[in-house]
Amino acid sequence: MIALIVGIVFIACALFAVLPFGLAWWGDVLLFLRGALPVMAAFVGLLAAFIGIADLKDKAAAKKEEAEEKKAAASGDGSPTA
Repeated sequence: MIALIVGIVFIACALFAVLPFGLAWWGDVLLFLRGALPVMAAFVGLLAAFIGIADLKDKAAAKKEEAEEKKAAASGDGSPTA
């Protein structure tokens, strides 16, 4: 409950800071966003590339495992176990 109240207070302070009748920091916020956007885009791009590579590796491993299971099932169908 305390975290919710603190969160609402911080949101209210942030809104007060950027509104024209408050501290009027909107220009500074836009300047920060313009500077941070390319850096954030680069990090998101790197993250997406890493996720894509991991997905490709997982698909290749699953395909290899499936082929091994088929090979084991094909060689084990005709032999008695007892």
